[in-house]
Amino acid sequence: MIRSELIQKIADENPHLTQRHVERIVNTVFEEVIAALSRGDRVELRGFGAFSVKERDARTGRNPRTGESVEVDEKRVPFFKTGKLLRDRLNGHDTGPDEDND
Repeated sequence: MIRSELIQKIADENPHLTQRHVERIVNTVFEEVIAALSRGDRVELRGFGAFSVKERDARTGRNPRTGESVEVDEKRVPFFKTGKLLRDRLNGHDTGPDEDND
């Protein structure tokens, strides 16, 4: 699913909201997640998962095309860990919304 499909689905399920309002809401959520990760904060969406930032140390890598060694700088990368509810649903253990999934 891409962003525009998500916006359309939410708009379809919420006819009281205009497409423009839904788009603004979705964009705001994404911008806030990005801003939090940029600050090094963790973002947890219960039942879905948690976004965090991992630090990758500098290392010597290898160019796959030439085999030549290259220096790779240290960097921060986004990391996502699925929540229990999402893992269970992906594995066919459909738990309903009334069950406790913590």
